[in-house]
Order: sequence, then structure tokens, then C-alpha cells
Amino acid sequence: MNALSDDEQLDNLKSFSKKYGSAIISGILIALIAFFGWEYWQKKTLAESQTATAKVQQLMDSAKSAQGDAFSQLSTSADSIMKEAPDSPQAIQAQLVMAKLAYDKADYASAEKALKKVENVKAGDDGLIQIVKLRLAYAQLAQKKYDEALKTLEAVTDPAFKATADEARGDVYVAKNDIENAKKVYQSAWDALIERKEERQILQIKLESVGVLVDDPEIERPILETQVEETE
Repeated sequence: MNALSDDEQLDNLKSFSKKYGSAIISGILIALIAFFGWEYWQKKTLAESQTATAKVQQLMDSAKSAQGDAFSQLSTSADSIMKEAPDSPQAIQAQLVMAKLAYDKADYASAEKALKKVENVKAGDDGLIQIVKLRLAYAQLAQKKYDEALKTLEAVTDPAFKATADEARGDVYVAKNDIENAKKVYQSAWDALIERKEERQILQIKLESVGVLVDDPEIERPILETQVEETE
């Protein structure tokens, strides 16, 4: 339900964007790459690709211990993996690693460049491609390329990623100050998560920031109660 006036919604929207915007964008990207990108890919890896797998693991290890400006060197390694196995999950994973590194230093253009290298790879793994599209959309959002981000998200068509894509669309609309469309797609994402019995506290914050209150008995403390306490 809509519980706030238009002015109150706009004030909350601005406050939300300022307080949570960049942290949520980078946090979501890192979390999803770390979990979906790596774990999903590991489960799908085949025995005959062990060599490429080892190279990606080495790339990840190098990325974790990288000091100074090692991005160019690591990017060369990632491109080498892609050149040796252009249509492979490993090529995708290597560029996801580079995208994360770029995000860590707020170089969103480099993150976009890395992800674009593999957005159309024919790896026989649609799930990974969907992940790339989601990450690419957030890289574009971070650069205020709002229309490009929305277009990228149109390619996220797998039902398993619908809620995540709708939430990403909402983030783009929030950045554009398009409250009405943000409400619609955030609500769509919430409905999908409720149907799957998944809880998303951050999504609840986003919904309430645009004036939509949602009930979830599994969440112990409503966000608005927390906000009231903070203002007392």
C-alpha cells in the first residue's frame, strides 16, 4: 500500500539514494559475483576444463593479493584466458573477476568494459550470461547510463533471475527519480521473493524509501519502527 504523500516519498527517495546508493550498488555487485558467479560456475565446471579452471583460480588468488596498480597485468591474464577458451565459463569468470577489481577502485568504466567482453559469449551456460548482464547493468548505473542499464536488463529473461532484474530496474528508476516505475518493479521483485519464501531486507528498505509498505511476518522489526527510533 502507498502510505506517504508524494512530497514525503520524494524526500525519502533522496535520503535513500544519498545514504544507500553507492554502497548498495557496490555491495550487491560484490556479493553476487562472489556467490552466484563463482559458486554457480564451480558447480558447472567440467573435468576437461581443469587447466582453464586452474588459470582462473590463479587469477582470483592474484587479484586477492594484488597491491598497487596491478589491474593492467591481471587484465592481460584475463584476456589470455578468454583468448584460449573464448566460449567457455572460464572466460566469463575471468572477466567477472576483473569487473570486481574495477569496482573495488570505483573504476566503473573498466568494469563495464570487462563485462562487455563476455556478455555475448556462447558458453552453453545461460545462468552465467544472466549474471554478466546484471553486473553490466549495475556498472552502467554507476556511470549514470540509465537508459543503457535498462536496455541491458531487458536481456535478463531467465525466470530464476527475474526478481534480481526487477530490483535492479528499481535501482535505475530511483537514480532517475522515477518513483512510480520504481514502485512497480520493486513490488514485482518483492512479490516474486515472497512466492519463493525468500527474505530480502534491503529490498524492503528500497520499497519503503519510495513509499510502499510491505508486510512480511518473517521480518522481526519493521523498517519504519527502526526509523522512528533513530529520530527520537
